[in-house]
Amino acid sequence: MSIALAKEVLLIESEGILAVRDNLGEEFEKALDIIMACPSRLVVTGIGKSGLVGQKISATLNSTGTASVFLHPVEAMHGDLGMVASTDVVLAISYSGETAELNRLLSSLKERQVPIIALCGQVESNLAHHAVVTLNVAVPREACPLGLAPTSSTTATLAMGDALAVALLNRKQFRAEDFRRNHPGGSLGERLKVAVREVMLTGEKVPVISSDAPFLAGVVELNKKNLGAVFIKDGKGKLLGIITDGDIRRMLSSGKNIQEIDLDAGMKRNPVAISSALMAADALSIMQQHEITVLAVVDEVGRLEGILHLHDLLGKGEFRFMI
Repeated sequence: MSIALAKEVLLIESEGILAVRDNLGEEFEKALDIIMACPSRLVVTGIGKSGLVGQKISATLNSTGTASVFLHPVEAMHGDLGMVASTDVVLAISYSGETAELNRLLSSLKERQVPIIALCGQVESNLAHHAVVTLNVAVPREACPLGLAPTSSTTATLAMGDALAVALLNRKQFRAEDFRRNHPGGSLGERLKVAVREVMLTGEKVPVISSDAPFLAGVVELNKKNLGAVFIKDGKGKLLGIITDGDIRRMLSSGKNIQEIDLDAGMKRNPVAISSALMAADALSIMQQHEITVLAVVDEVGRLEGILHLHDLLGKGEFRFMI
């Protein structure tokens, strides 16, 4: 019963996000234009559950290259409003658009001629009327069976905040190196600062076979190393190609006898590779650009030295530092 209820909650919340996606239009681009033109900061404000969501959105914006600060509406009316400059932009969050504490702040922001972007579920609300642009986060229903606790609505609002952050990241051409600079003390920041040679898998951990090996040898190596791919090298150790688990499945579905499958013919030649002297951040950028999860590491003449897996860069596997 509990599992069925949990699945229903997740279904309802996913429906909410899809509804917000379907309602997305030109107002999103306008919001991006306003934020991009802002010479100072994006001030995020909201109270209650919306305030908690706002704090997370603000933190994500800061991590991804958009200067942001969170302002509590009540504290704002007791002096913290002084932190808001006329050059700022305010992102105000209230699902109903009629939150009393937030509404009291709106007139003060208008007096300062601060542009307001609203995240709300009621486009005819007081908040929406004060805003220069409104991002509609209305959801069909809350996951709470009483329809009282914010559930689907807060999830949708949080997702909209992520959409803003990622779209801004893209416009600003924010890179992995920039992310690293914003996280000098974080575990991911530390991972991305080291050289590829410090984090790559080498030796017996590298899934590799020779170019003249039979197809079955590739399958065995793929299963043994469990990294989703096998590299092909020649007799001098030079990297020739790569075969992924997807390639293996396609070969097996061809209807040929396993002894007839030509591994060399099925491999992808000249795979994407990186030098061990470059940074882990560079490797992550290459993986993102090519939408791959494994990356070959080669020396100056193209000999295979090791392999990088996305999970190692993001900390989901073993990550080894040289001290």
